[in-house]
Amino acid sequence: MSKITPHLWFDNQAVEAAEFYAKTFPDSKITNVSTIKDTPSGDCDVVSFDLLGQPFQAISAGPHFKFTPAISFLVRCATREQVDALWAELSQGGEALMPLDTYAFSERYGWTTDRYGLSWQVMQDTRGEIDQAIVPTLMFVGDVCGKAEEAAEHYASVFPQSSVDHVMRYGEGEEPDQPGTVRHLYLSLEGYKIAAMDSAREHDFGFNEAISLMVSCETQDEIDRYWDGLTAVPESEQCGWLKDRFGVSWQIVPTDMDAMLERGTQEQIDRVTQAFLQMKKFDIAELRRAFEGEDARVGGQA
Repeated sequence: MSKITPHLWFDNQAVEAAEFYAKTFPDSKITNVSTIKDTPSGDCDVVSFDLLGQPFQAISAGPHFKFTPAISFLVRCATREQVDALWAELSQGGEALMPLDTYAFSERYGWTTDRYGLSWQVMQDTRGEIDQAIVPTLMFVGDVCGKAEEAAEHYASVFPQSSVDHVMRYGEGEEPDQPGTVRHLYLSLEGYKIAAMDSAREHDFGFNEAISLMVSCETQDEIDRYWDGLTAVPESEQCGWLKDRFGVSWQIVPTDMDAMLERGTQEQIDRVTQAFLQMKKFDIAELRRAFEGEDARVGGQA
């Protein structure tokens, strides 16, 4: 099971989008759909799905956040034909940010938003075995431009068995990007790859809650450790969500949560929902008590 799962926030299209992605990517499928009721956003569909063997989750929770290219998904393809097939589907109804073409770093590459506004980089990658086909890519712009390497090193310090690899830097004469800042790097967090880059060009976007990274935890000690290592914006702490000092959103969740939402009755899901709505950092014991219908003391921790 992957330690990290990308989480996508939609207005009301989570199931529709997941079905589109599952049809677009080979060997992909929806694994679960459930509904959490009586949230501040009303009733919300939660859908889990696998793309190329990698887990994703999405929620329909209202028009509060919009996807931006600050976080995109790099799809590594072995052949030109695979690139072209994915590009044809993902770019339809979207907007090309970098047209499908030949670039110095790839014989076939393009960057597009899809019909839902989500950003995809589709690339022919012939550098060796493709061990992770879809890589979330963080672009540090605006106030956090120049901090991609600092962020990567911070994340690697929080997650055990992690490393920062393949750092490529901007050189002289590449203004507005400053020499030494990160053109591209790979970060491995307990085996899960994330890419990062700086961009000093003018952008009217940044990180937000539309895309967050879910960290699955087996124990309360794990939840406490990741929460304490990442959270930096107290006012953003809610329902297991936090924001780090670079503006990236994370969810620190118990592994049990998926089981509760996937296998619980609607009554059990409703009890768990009402319990976690009162929490900032998740309390596994309280969530389990809510699931079982026992009297629970929720919201006891800040």
